[in-house]
Amino acid sequence: MDVANKSVSEFVLLGLSNSWKLQLFFFIVFSLFYVATMVGNSLIVITVIADSHLHSPMYFLLTNLSIIDMSLASFTTPKMIADYLTGHKTISFDGCITQIFFLHLFTGTEIILLMAMSLDRYIAICKPLRYTSVIRPWVCAALVVASWVVGVMHSMSQVIFALTLPFCGPNEVDSFFCDLPVVFQLACVDTYVLGLFMISTSGIIALSCFILLFNSYVIVFVTIKHHSSKGSSKALSTCTAHFIVVFMFFGPCIFIYMWPLSSFLTDKILSVFYTIFTPILNPVIYTLRNQEVKTAMRKLKNRLLNPNKTTP
Repeated sequence: MDVANKSVSEFVLLGLSNSWKLQLFFFIVFSLFYVATMVGNSLIVITVIADSHLHSPMYFLLTNLSIIDMSLASFTTPKMIADYLTGHKTISFDGCITQIFFLHLFTGTEIILLMAMSLDRYIAICKPLRYTSVIRPWVCAALVVASWVVGVMHSMSQVIFALTLPFCGPNEVDSFFCDLPVVFQLACVDTYVLGLFMISTSGIIALSCFILLFNSYVIVFVTIKHHSSKGSSKALSTCTAHFIVVFMFFGPCIFIYMWPLSSFLTDKILSVFYTIFTPILNPVIYTLRNQEVKTAMRKLKNRLLNPNKTTP
């Protein structure tokens, strides 16, 4: 990348705290969360692939969500864990731009994928007779491809914007990874205008998508309320799980990008939330609340432990 017009060649990541005890605590907690995220989401992917009963649009989208969550957890958490071990909390300019790219790639992709999952549940519950004719395998594949295309386009716009900023001195990033809300405040230009750009390109988009998702789930919940059966109870459990993931993911994103000049401490806490805590919600919520997934996992475990025994 061309950095000829920039005097800053690297940034110093200040992290979450200067306290050695807190850093040790964060190292242990984040390491456990990262391992749990990778193992949990990998288990979901393997289970869905291995069990033919889960070869449906909803679980196809869930598998892709697990892949994105593993990617989202991996773009910054391993470096942060390594920084706690080595004490080397710097990142090159190119590395910083790369983090910005992958952050917006994965978050942008996940936003569209969550909307696709919402559409799937809406049609399944509110238009059940049209479900098989609307949500076909090629439609699901197209939705997943579209989510990645949108993610790439969004992340490229953020990277191009970051590369145009002049950095001429300050290089301390008051966070544990690079993102535009904290990096652009180091640029030698008026941050007010940059803040408006952040709100228009990320904040408003995230808020608009959340409102659309919220409205769709309200309609779904109202529809479910008018049906009292075992099937509707299962649908309510599934949609509740979906909405929890949506709320926990969108909440921090909306706050950070709608108020880019807010408190650094608040931004740090929220950044931890959607880059480290949210990715683990997927396996926790979908395995603890979904009977089909739990049954499939038991069958998979029995198949692995007793390969010569046929699982009913």
